[in-house]
Amino acid sequence: MTLLAIDWSSVGIKTLQFILSFSILVVLHEMGHFFPARWFKCRVEKFYLFFNPWFSLWKKKIGDTEYGLGWVPFGGYVKISGMVDESMDKEQMKQPPQPWEFRSKPAWQRLIIMTGGVIVNVILAIVIFIGITWVWGEEYMPAKNLKYGVYADSLAKSIGVRDGDMILSLDGKPVDNFATIEAEMVLKEVKQMQVMRDGQTVNVQIPDGFIKKMMKNKQFAGMLYPRYPVIVDSVAKTAVFTQGELKKGDTLIALNGTGFTYYHEFDKLKKSYVDSIVSLTVLRGHDTAVVRARINEKASIGFRQKFPAELFGTVTKDYTFLEAVPEGFKRCWETLDRYVTGLKQLFTGKVNASDSLGSVISIGNTFPGVWDWERFWTLTGIFSIILAFMNILPIPALDGGHALFTLIEMITGRKPGDKFMEYAQMAGMILLLGLMAYALGLDFWRLFR
Repeated sequence: MTLLAIDWSSVGIKTLQFILSFSILVVLHEMGHFFPARWFKCRVEKFYLFFNPWFSLWKKKIGDTEYGLGWVPFGGYVKISGMVDESMDKEQMKQPPQPWEFRSKPAWQRLIIMTGGVIVNVILAIVIFIGITWVWGEEYMPAKNLKYGVYADSLAKSIGVRDGDMILSLDGKPVDNFATIEAEMVLKEVKQMQVMRDGQTVNVQIPDGFIKKMMKNKQFAGMLYPRYPVIVDSVAKTAVFTQGELKKGDTLIALNGTGFTYYHEFDKLKKSYVDSIVSLTVLRGHDTAVVRARINEKASIGFRQKFPAELFGTVTKDYTFLEAVPEGFKRCWETLDRYVTGLKQLFTGKVNASDSLGSVISIGNTFPGVWDWERFWTLTGIFSIILAFMNILPIPALDGGHALFTLIEMITGRKPGDKFMEYAQMAGMILLLGLMAYALGLDFWRLFR
């Protein structure tokens, strides 16, 4: 077993983004419970960001409510008097109901209090997606712009995709945004890919079980890559040259006499010469030149190449605020639809739980290693709608479980007993904690695998 080298600056930035994003989500979610409870004159005993077993990092009591910051970053909570929740305050429930307690309120008020957090998360997601659309618009690289086609890894080649293929359509639907191809393959369970190869249209059949292979091999975000030449954009001051030097606009075509055309070939080749001096042949204008340079211990020569978006161009669509509103709703719905589709695939066995589940480690790792506000708000919007969906599931210990029992009470006119609610809450907490422990174990296993 080996543990990969860790870039601590990148980890720190990811961690800060994760903490900020989930602090926003948790605080607003709990406010969705807090304010309706106060409006209906329930006493709120605690309002916490993160959980605080044994001790709190900070706390302050204002009126009847203790506000605090816990040390376990898995969520947060509000403790409402007279409610069976994660605090499992059985002593309070043994006392006669008081006017300020949750259990003494009408069922419709209790339903609003319980669903308030979910409603806030849905509204937040919609607002975030509207804001992203309005501020940043939509920028992407069209698949048709990839003049050199794609570089297919071993998994893509196993179904018949070849280097140089140009992706035309999936199940007959034309592909526009290159970056969405693999997600569409998984979520739409595509059966056929159409590619342009040597001037002819070729149908590539996608076999049953291929989605599971994509997830198992962690290829969801890396099976097809743009194929592009190695063109120098800038050279770092730390680059070491013993003969000549690289210049902006140089196109690399050989390393130690071994020719290559595209970046993926160069990337593979240079890893064989880590921490050594190599000879680079470059095309400079209409002439060739030879440069001797050092490849450092990180397999880097010290230059930045032009990336596909710069070489092939992108399309940007700007939105006015009025145009952004319906587009924001659409993006929110599409995000929820993709998540639900993923869950269906999980429960139907089309993907393995061990390949798709993750804990806070996986979630935190989705944030980039550099601070990117567009990416930050996009992920926050995605997690907000996911949090809403997960919380409304009819599982005891979640908002949806409490809401379900309240709806049953409203329909039947019979309120579940406090003892039943205690056992249901306990069962739900055991289920959720077990799932969290399993997901955390999977993440540690992946780190050390």
